[in-house]
Amino acid sequence: MSENIIIVDADFVDKVAFDLTVNFERMLERQIPQADLARWVECLSMDGGLRQGDHQTMVVLVHEQTSAEMKNFKPGRYADELDGQAFKGPLGEFVLSATTGEGLTAKADLFVDTVQTVLQQTDVKRMMIVPDDALYNNVREAIHQAGDAADEKRITVFAMQPMHGGPFRQEILGYSLMAALGIRGEELRVEN
Repeated sequence: MSENIIIVDADFVDKVAFDLTVNFERMLERQIPQADLARWVECLSMDGGLRQGDHQTMVVLVHEQTSAEMKNFKPGRYADELDGQAFKGPLGEFVLSATTGEGLTAKADLFVDTVQTVLQQTDVKRMMIVPDDALYNNVREAIHQAGDAADEKRITVFAMQPMHGGPFRQEILGYSLMAALGIRGEELRVEN
């Protein structure tokens, strides 16, 4: 397993990207392109504490079996554009894996099980977790139950707003998504 792991509820992130696109197109009065997946993963990683270097990071995209793609990301098709692919940048190499419960387990259960499994891996030093809001409490409880195994890792959980805390860092998901959608800070300045 990689030293750095990102676990993402891909359906949730895709929905948030859609919501941001709709809202910012209206506010900025311009078309917002699809989110650049590689840029988003790198921005998310920096928010999770990763810095320049020759790191290896595994990105696990958990999605519903009926979902074939992240419609608001480019690239976005799980089977032929994301699963088993990799890219390299200033933060190292990122290896992508798209997974479903394949009809055997619900996506929510698979997501929490994945978090619990990774928490027990001693070679994993950094975890970045992007759960659906509905799974946040389950993830917090899984981290709490992991005890010492969780204490040995730098864990960052991302949400769209500050949530009730736990034994981990929190970051706002929207910032990395805005960067991946090409929304610049200077566009958001309000003139008096």
